[in-house]
Amino acid sequence: MIKMQKRSLLLSLIALMAIGVIGVGTEKLVVYTYSSFASWGAAPFIEEAFEKKHDVDVQFVATGDARMMLTKLLTEREAGRPGADVFVGVGSVDLSMARGEDLFVPLTGEDIPNLASVREDLLIDPTNSLIPYEHSYVTLVYDSQVLAVEDVPLTFEQLLDPKYKKMLILEDPRTSSVGLAFLLWTIHQYGDPGYLDYWRKLLPNVLTITQGWSAAYDLFLAREAPIVVSFSTDTAYSVIEEGSARYKVMLLNSQGYRSIYLMGIVKGTKQQGLCKELLDFVLSPEVQERISTTEWMFPANRKTLLPVLFYQNAVFPPDPVMVPAERIGENLDRWLLEWAGIIVGG
Repeated sequence: MIKMQKRSLLLSLIALMAIGVIGVGTEKLVVYTYSSFASWGAAPFIEEAFEKKHDVDVQFVATGDARMMLTKLLTEREAGRPGADVFVGVGSVDLSMARGEDLFVPLTGEDIPNLASVREDLLIDPTNSLIPYEHSYVTLVYDSQVLAVEDVPLTFEQLLDPKYKKMLILEDPRTSSVGLAFLLWTIHQYGDPGYLDYWRKLLPNVLTITQGWSAAYDLFLAREAPIVVSFSTDTAYSVIEEGSARYKVMLLNSQGYRSIYLMGIVKGTKQQGLCKELLDFVLSPEVQERISTTEWMFPANRKTLLPVLFYQNAVFPPDPVMVPAERIGENLDRWLLEWAGIIVGG
């Protein structure tokens, strides 16, 4: 009787293995990304859909904003144990750092067929070690239930007005790509070292500086302050998800800081084939058509059609700005140290 039970159990195990229930031999793909992408962005759909197409367990890991995760990857690489196969979310503001550290595998159109459909102006890495999957513009966003249209600052100088005391929520440029974009925007506007004087004047109007965008936006939604550094697509989110245009975009000096978000294959991975398949899948129409209403960004694939409400309510700044990657690479460490000195010293 015992032998029969053992034989029955063995046959059951074999059957389960055959249909993949146990998953023996299933490969694992670890993807580092940022918290919003993993929690309510495109990651859940990508994970489920890609796992259906391939015998693989996709694991998205996000313990903070994109800059924090990139620092984590760099620290692991220096220790000889990189924990990721793929990274999704390198901001264009961090392109110089990522390229300088030689973290990612160069790619070609043969590796990623859908790369041919990506807008050419988004291809900012000549080696294609990092390829774009979405883009947007960092701007200020305000709560129209707190600030009337006539009270909204239209320029960087107007933002310094004492009437906006403690009304602004910012992100730390040392840990947040959104925060870094805003810092670079002020550098573009006021020059170096002129930006330092601007930040000294701006500080009285800052309520708090958070580590990442998610924390900042949560405070904004909780009405802790009526102005936050965010994206030019936030009104589209407000209209589509909440049925109102309560959260509106503020274009200082008619500008926005252009932000391109990139992904790449981590050097040292043993899963290059699957990694290439994953990146190509993210650029496919199946995923790209979901970028606008999960990531609330503009898709990189130029063939992607935008939902009507998104297109009608997303804001395209008339005069977007972007600091060249080479200049960022040459000066970023100093800029961040100087910025921190202003924040600490006041």
